[in-house]
Amino acid sequence: MADQGRLLSDCAVYSGTVGSNPTLSAIQNIQQSMKIRTITSGFNLDLPVKESQLKKQAEFLHKAKEVYQKEGYQVQTTRIAFQEWTKSPGSIDEIIEHAVKVGEYCSKYEIDYFSMGTVSNKSLLPAVKEVIKHTESGFFSVYAAGKKGVDRELIKQSAEIIKSLSCVEDDGFANLRFAVLFNVPANTPFFPAAFHQGAESFGLGTENSDMVFKAFDKAKTTEEAKNNLEADLNLEFEKLQRASLILSEESGINFDGIDVSIAPSVQPDESIAFAFEKLGLGRFGESGTLFLAKLVTDILRSLKVKKCGYSGLMLPLLEDYGLAERNNQGFLNLNKLLSYSSVCGTGLDTIPLPGDVSVERIYALLLDVAALSLKLDKPLSARLMPIPGKKYGDMTEYKFDYFVNTRTMAL
Repeated sequence: MADQGRLLSDCAVYSGTVGSNPTLSAIQNIQQSMKIRTITSGFNLDLPVKESQLKKQAEFLHKAKEVYQKEGYQVQTTRIAFQEWTKSPGSIDEIIEHAVKVGEYCSKYEIDYFSMGTVSNKSLLPAVKEVIKHTESGFFSVYAAGKKGVDRELIKQSAEIIKSLSCVEDDGFANLRFAVLFNVPANTPFFPAAFHQGAESFGLGTENSDMVFKAFDKAKTTEEAKNNLEADLNLEFEKLQRASLILSEESGINFDGIDVSIAPSVQPDESIAFAFEKLGLGRFGESGTLFLAKLVTDILRSLKVKKCGYSGLMLPLLEDYGLAERNNQGFLNLNKLLSYSSVCGTGLDTIPLPGDVSVERIYALLLDVAALSLKLDKPLSARLMPIPGKKYGDMTEYKFDYFVNTRTMAL
């Protein structure tokens, strides 16, 4: 298995410090502020890979991390993302060599993760699996549907990649670093969907499900919950935006914005699912869930800050304690998760599937996500995780601090 203690999905972890000797007021700010899950800088990668280009990005990211920490924020990771590859930058072996070199420089200059970008050229698809297989911190994606419509052949080959990646490690963990994208905009800070477009820039992704839990916990009605959460998020995101605009001006690097998505947690008292249940409309997955998903999405769309990426409600099954628990109890299925994506979210994320699922069934599921994305003109993605040896209903057995084990889902 890959180094799971080091590898990060878009889930909660903090290993930084706030200065060498944080003051009481700084510590209090940390407790009150949302966490920055990622500072993601984007740029067009030169080939062959130049060390100076990666070093420059590392210097900016470390400076940015220092700035946010001084403002009292916990910064979980720094990441870099590259452009969409529409033309081949070389042979498969050369692409692997480029990715391995990027990984080496990221390790040398302490950049946590990198995205090789996204692929929309069928001739490059064989490189996707190989890049993930030969690196520990590299992510990749396939852009399968957008303004030009659905590329069914690209989706079919993406299904084959998912099936193939499931066998790279015993528990199918390699699929954590791969996603199929539908209408996802460039300069999204969250992985594995991140890819860059335009001038050098940076964006932020935050972790904030605890704020939903607290806002809903103290509310007596859904309207009060909405007002609580909207006020809390506006306050925190406006503070974060001010610091980001100053950083952008001082560094000369464009600020793409904040992906204000509600991102999940493996802690029970920070669970999105359990937060919803505070409002008395039943358990997550029962009637009322779709209504609350739209309520949260409407709040995110109303926020008065510069937004980027998904900026929706994230419902990754393996990354939220309450979602995993309700799945174990039979309250969730793929059709329900897809329906929630119609009013929020990222699509289908970290979904454990039986290991014997066929390429054809994966393909059909990806087509459903594509159809929903194009019909609603919204960004969605799919990160599916077939697990070798597991049948429908079997429990996953991940030994990864940022996953909650749950039962595999049926297609």
